[in-house]
Amino acid sequence: MAEKRSPGERIIELCKTYSITRETLAERSGLDTDLIRRIEEGYIPDLAPLLKISRALGVRLGTLLDDHEQLGPVITRKGEVIAAARFVTGLPGGEGGASPKGGVAAAQGSAAGADGHKGLHFNALAADKGGRHMEPFIVDIEADAEQPKSTHEGEEFIHVLGGTLALEYGADKHTLNEGDSVYYDSIVPHRVLAGGGKPARILAVIYTPV
Repeated sequence: MAEKRSPGERIIELCKTYSITRETLAERSGLDTDLIRRIEEGYIPDLAPLLKISRALGVRLGTLLDDHEQLGPVITRKGEVIAAARFVTGLPGGEGGASPKGGVAAAQGSAAGADGHKGLHFNALAADKGGRHMEPFIVDIEADAEQPKSTHEGEEFIHVLGGTLALEYGADKHTLNEGDSVYYDSIVPHRVLAGGGKPARILAVIYTPV
């Protein structure tokens, strides 16, 4: 299996391949050049900037995460989710969302909160599936997780596997309990947090248009 690369390393490679400068990528994506530099150096924000970068580069989000182009079905067995691509988003100490330096590879096997994060731990369920248009994750949300609202193209489906989910969608706030689900348009500013002062676990499927 090929060595896994962080989203930042993939962005650098794609920009080099397409002869796109950081400034051009910033203009196309609507992001700040400093944010793109930090992502290239290993910083992981929430998914919205990565989605905007993938759209600006003309690739799927999965291309920035972990593709090995498996054409057949990709099966993730119970208990194997920890071996899939993992990364953390959230706000560490009130600064921009980040993950351990080194991106996805550095997040492999890291303990929750070991780096001072108050965030969401994403465990990809179909990291090896090539040509996919959906991104399914098991997401563990820490009890004191903090993250900014995000907005991006596409749609999201969430099913609560455990705990209580606090969903902020536009100006509205919703509480979802274990067994509840929600489907919404991602273009509306949104974020999910754990409710009730306890961790939560969700199945999240993100769809982005081609």
